[in-house]
Amino acid sequence: MRAIGLMSGTSVDGIDVALVDLQGRDRDLKVKPIEARTVPYAPALRQRILDLASGAAISLPELADLDDAIAIAFADAANVIQEECGDVELIGSHGQTVYHQPPQYRESEALSTSADNAANPINPANSIARLGYSLQLGRGTTIAQLTGVPTISNFRAADLAAGGQGAPLVPRIDACLLGHATQTTCIQNIGGIGNVAYIPRRILPQAAAFAGWEFGDDVLGWDTGPGNLPIDLAVHHFSDGEKTYDRGGAWAATGQICQPLLDRWLSDPFFGKAPPKSTGREYFGKAFAEGCIADAQSFDLDAASTLATLTELTAASVVESYRSFLPALPDRVLLCGGGSRNTYLKERIQSRLGTTCCVQTTDEVGIDADSKEAIAFAILAYWRWYDIPGNLPNVTGAARSVVLGELHFPAFDPVSV
Repeated sequence: MRAIGLMSGTSVDGIDVALVDLQGRDRDLKVKPIEARTVPYAPALRQRILDLASGAAISLPELADLDDAIAIAFADAANVIQEECGDVELIGSHGQTVYHQPPQYRESEALSTSADNAANPINPANSIARLGYSLQLGRGTTIAQLTGVPTISNFRAADLAAGGQGAPLVPRIDACLLGHATQTTCIQNIGGIGNVAYIPRRILPQAAAFAGWEFGDDVLGWDTGPGNLPIDLAVHHFSDGEKTYDRGGAWAATGQICQPLLDRWLSDPFFGKAPPKSTGREYFGKAFAEGCIADAQSFDLDAASTLATLTELTAASVVESYRSFLPALPDRVLLCGGGSRNTYLKERIQSRLGTTCCVQTTDEVGIDADSKEAIAFAILAYWRWYDIPGNLPNVTGAARSVVLGELHFPAFDPVSV
C-alpha cells in the first residue's frame, strides 16, 4: 500500500510529508520510503497557530476557520506529492497539536518517582481522576475531501479514552523498524519536545517465537521534556526576531554552561516524575522560556551562555531520564527530529552518556531523521486500516492496546479551494 504521512510538531516549523510503500503488518512490517519533504506554513497561518498554542483567546468561528485552514494546508502538501509521485491509497495525518493535557490521577494514588516503579505504572482504570485531553487541528474530513483519499486522523483519542497519555505513539513503530539483535537502542526524537523509545535487544520480528510474549511488551517510552522549543524561543528573543533556531548549535557552542542554573531548572517536578508521562508547549513553551531567560539574567549570563545552558538542559534531561527510568543505559542512541541536526546538542548528549554508548542519527541506519515522524503516522494509518493496535500500554499507561485513529472517506470527487 502506498500511503502518505502528514504531521507538524510542537515547533510549528511546517508540514512534514512522507510518501512510503508499506508491506506486511507489524512484526513483519516493511517500509520503502519514496519521497519526503517539509512544506513551510504561510507566515500568517503559523502565527495564528503559535498564538493559539500560547493561550490566545479565540472565538468558535475563528477556531473552526483555523481548523480548516490547517487541513487545507495539509491537503495541499499531500496533493503536491501525489502530482509528482503518483496516487496513494491512504493518508495518515497527525495534524497540528495546539493543546495537550496529560491524565490527572487521584492524589492518594499519585505516581511514584522511583525508577523501580517506572516499569510498573499504576492501573489507570483504578486511579485516573480525569482523562487526558489532546487537541490536534487540521480535520481529517477536509483532508479526505480535498485529496480524494481516505484519511485517518485524531490518533491520540483512543489511547486517551483508554486512560493513556496519548503520547508518545511512535515507540511501537520504532520497535518494528529499529530494533537490533545485539544492541539495546534508544530512539530519541528531539522536536519542540523530546520523547524516547527504548527497545531491548530481542524486540525483533523473530521474537514472536517467545511463548506468551506479546510484541512490544518490553518497549519503554515517555516524553523526556524540552527539546528545541525553549532554545528556539530564546534564539528568537536574543536575535530580535531575526532567527528562529540555532543552526547546528553554533551560537550555544560559543557560550559557557552555568551549572547552578542548570541544576535549578532540572529540579522541575516533571523530570523526577516516573513514566508514563507526556508534556507539551503548555509546560515547556513561551512562559517557561521567558522564565529561563529571566533566570539567566539574574546570573548575568550573556545570550550565548544562556543558549548553552538551555541546550544543556535538553541534553541533561534526556540522559538523566535514561539513568532514572531505564534498566540500564542503552548501547546506542539514534536521534531524529530537528534537534538531530544540532551538532552541539548531539555532542553534549554523547558527552553525558560516555564512550560506552554510541550516539548517531536515524539517517545513519536508513531512516531519514527529518521525516521519521511523518513516516510513523503513515504506518499508524496503515495499522488502523487493518485494525492493528498502534499504542503500547506500557508506554502510554493505557489500560489496553487499542486501534488508533478515525477514518474519513471523501464524500464525492475532490474540489479545489
